[in-house]
Amino acid sequence: MQQLSLAYKSSLINYYVFGNGSETLLCLHGYGEDGTSFHFLEKHLGKNYTLYAIDFPFHGATLWNEKEPFALNDLLTIFYSIEPQQKKFSVLAYSMGGRAAFNMLQSAPGKINTVALVAPDGLHLNFWHWITTQTALGNKAFAYTMKNPGWFFFFLNFVGKLKLFNKSVIKFVHYYLDDAEERSQLYKRWTCMRKINPDLNAIKKICAEKNIHLNLLFGKYDRIILSKRAAIFYNAKNISIEVIEAGHQLLKEKYTKQLMALLNR
Repeated sequence: MQQLSLAYKSSLINYYVFGNGSETLLCLHGYGEDGTSFHFLEKHLGKNYTLYAIDFPFHGATLWNEKEPFALNDLLTIFYSIEPQQKKFSVLAYSMGGRAAFNMLQSAPGKINTVALVAPDGLHLNFWHWITTQTALGNKAFAYTMKNPGWFFFFLNFVGKLKLFNKSVIKFVHYYLDDAEERSQLYKRWTCMRKINPDLNAIKKICAEKNIHLNLLFGKYDRIILSKRAAIFYNAKNISIEVIEAGHQLLKEKYTKQLMALLNR
């Protein structure tokens, strides 16, 4: 494993390189994680692929100092600077990284071989995510709540008692919001990534017309990213969907077989 950095605008992008295979694989991590999430795959994929895993803004060791939000053009420019040959590549993305991978497929299909998405975000319009990142008033309310979360926790406990939300969802929210620093990071991450929004109908059309394979993997018991959100892709050309006996945490050694299969369909 190599840990490297790239000066980009006024920021410093941290990334990792695993393996030394002839094929290129861009790896995009999930929320609150970093590029090392893919390290365990080096021994399984490293002979055939060179894996590049980039830390997103406000994740890992990346130092993001830009005033403008992180956009797809930033991701593409960073990746092409890291991998200057600019040959065709495949993408493996997990959770939040799936949203960026969808957008990349939509905007640069000519550069992509296969897209493998694991419990990907970006499959539906989340009202709260939209209002807090896409509207000025919502974003101000979001910033206030992350500094003064008392009312939100009261509301969360209230709906929890009414069983309006699944317990695993409430546990997930508490995991990221109980700590003041985590709340600050949540605000920065969501706001910074607000320009990454895919058009699923366009992606479905691109996969059919450009002969690009899009393979999705979900956990049957995942309450964060539900497999039913991928209904738009059912029976679509060059798109496969697999649901296995698991939860949301699919980027693990025990699921290596299923993860590798996503790249070989």
